[in-house]
This record gives sequence, C-alpha cells and structure tokens, in this order.
Amino acid sequence: MDLINILADTTCGNLGFQFDEVLPNITSTIVTVLKIGVPILLIIFGMLDLGKAVMAQKDDEIKKGQQTFMKRCIAAVIVFFIVAIVQLLVGIVAGDDNAGISGCIDCFINNNCGQ
Repeated sequence: MDLINILADTTCGNLGFQFDEVLPNITSTIVTVLKIGVPILLIIFGMLDLGKAVMAQKDDEIKKGQQTFMKRCIAAVIVFFIVAIVQLLVGIVAGDDNAGISGCIDCFINNNCGQ
C-alpha cells in the first residue's frame, strides 16, 4: 500500500476529492466546540460583569451589569442557534446521497461523510 491510498480513505461527495477521515473529524469537533463553548464563555463573562457590579454596590453599576448580562445571554443563544441551524440546513441540503459540494460541506461540518 502506498501513502496516498492510506491517507485517502474518505471521499467528499461525488467530486472525487479524497482525504483522510481525521480532517472532517477535527473540523466537526471544532464546530461543536464553538457551538457549545462560545455561549458558555459569554454567559460566564456576563456573570463576572454582574458580580463585579454587585460587589461595587452602586445601583447604576448593577443596572449596567444586568443589561450586559442579558445582552451576553441573548448573544449566547443566538450563537448556539445559528450554528445549529446552519448544521441542520447543510444536512438537509446535502441529503442522503452526499453528492456535490453540499455533501462535501456536510462532511466537514456534521462529519457525515460518504465512504
């Protein structure tokens, strides 16, 4: 067996593009970490801002902290749902046959690769 056949064990749709299965695993893991990690970080930073405002014990600071926390929570929900909706739409467009560029994108985002 030569090196090309060992590394090229996954195809991307019917484009003839072959690659190692590790690459879509890594990219789909990064997408999942971003989908979950960014909202968690936004909520944690919002809680820290609100905690600082409460420790300052000033009403105007507490109101600003509450507003910042709510904005970060809304941003966290938006980030989560945008990534989830993109994953869903790519999965629907690609369908079961994984043909063409949509199948290739589905392979990298959702790790749904045709062997």
